[in-house]
Amino acid sequence: MTYSIGEVAETLDLTVHTLRYYDKEGLMPFVERSPSGQRLFKDSDIEALKIIQCLKLTGMPLKEIKGFIQWCQEGDSSLTQRYEMFLERKAKVEAQMEELKKTMEIIDHKCHYYMTAVEAGTEEIHKN
Repeated sequence: MTYSIGEVAETLDLTVHTLRYYDKEGLMPFVERSPSGQRLFKDSDIEALKIIQCLKLTGMPLKEIKGFIQWCQEGDSSLTQRYEMFLERKAKVEAQMEELKKTMEIIDHKCHYYMTAVEAGTEEIHKN
């Protein structure tokens, strides 16, 4: 079964423009085209695009994502590079999560601060 670019965009909550941009940037060499040039997406293409979205969410630049896609195209000879890349991404996400945890602690504190101030009708409650 194949899907249109519009169907894929809707499935992945992306715009058609974004998918065309990814294609222009060389992130979708795996997508086949019809004789008229229309992109024909398969289930495996959608899964590959989910990985691209995941890497993008980690802050990975498109240039590096393109390198990853090229490694995938090379096959087993690049397994070590891909594994190491994901270990690096994992470490970055773990660091981001720690930062977000610290941020959440501050937000929780401020929520408690303002909740008690609202209940008391003044911030003076915190100055004692």
